[in-house]
Amino acid sequence: MQLQEAFAKGLLKPGLNVVLEAKKKCPNDVEGMARCLANFKKDLPWVERLDMTNGPAADIVAKAEGKSTEAENSEINVEDDFQREMYFYRQAQATVLKALPKLHSLKVATQRPEDYFAEMAKSDQQMHKVRQKLMVKQIAMEKSEKAKQLRALRKYGKKVQVEVIQKRQKEKKAMLTAVKKYQKGLSDKLDFLEGDRAPSKGQKEAGGGGSGGGGGQHKKKGINAKRKHKNEKFGFGGKKRGLKWNTKDSYDDVSSFRSKVAHSKNKNFGKGGKGKINANKRPGKRNRQKMKNRSRS
Repeated sequence: MQLQEAFAKGLLKPGLNVVLEAKKKCPNDVEGMARCLANFKKDLPWVERLDMTNGPAADIVAKAEGKSTEAENSEINVEDDFQREMYFYRQAQATVLKALPKLHSLKVATQRPEDYFAEMAKSDQQMHKVRQKLMVKQIAMEKSEKAKQLRALRKYGKKVQVEVIQKRQKEKKAMLTAVKKYQKGLSDKLDFLEGDRAPSKGQKEAGGGGSGGGGGQHKKKGINAKRKHKNEKFGFGGKKRGLKWNTKDSYDDVSSFRSKVAHSKNKNFGKGGKGKINANKRPGKRNRQKMKNRSRS
């Protein structure tokens, strides 16, 4: 209805109907702005403001290369980040060179004392968290070092254990070799028994005797004749088990091998058989029973 009424009155125009916003007026009230500025403006000394307006410092590198600083300052490319930051840096240098003498003239200290502690940029809670993280990291490093030391000690312990086992095996092998030589009559000494044998009373007296004792040296006597006879008759002690087992020497000894007996087709050669081809065999049980019945009849 509203559109029809507007169309009847001739308010609608052909095309899209959009509400047109009025243009915002921007008044340039210079007097009002001056009054506002006078309200909050404060005439503070320069030490409280520390504001300076100056250009960039002289570019020493450009002077050394023979470039004109005026042309360089006028042709600064704002899109070049490096050139723009260098311009700000030189401007800050010029401000420092101009402000320091002025501060010194006003007797304002520009350096902190040696015992000055500045306020931390981070809060105590944040620094406490940082300290906890550092402590956790330090504890982890200490644990890692201890683990490395334990691994090194284990390796060293295994090495020592292997050396001890090898030493014992070597001593055992040497002892068995000495016993075999003694059994075969190749040697009449058993050094490992002499080391374990406790000195007797007579040896102590001889060792602790006077000048005629010969320095306590004990001369070993030979084997008694009675002992030698018993050794020949009954053996000389030691290990009895496994004496009939093959050894390397007996295995390699083929002096008793007879090829005729080994390759003969006669099966009677062997244990208990002396080459008898027609040896009497025991009759079977039934034959023995028949023979027994015949003898009874």
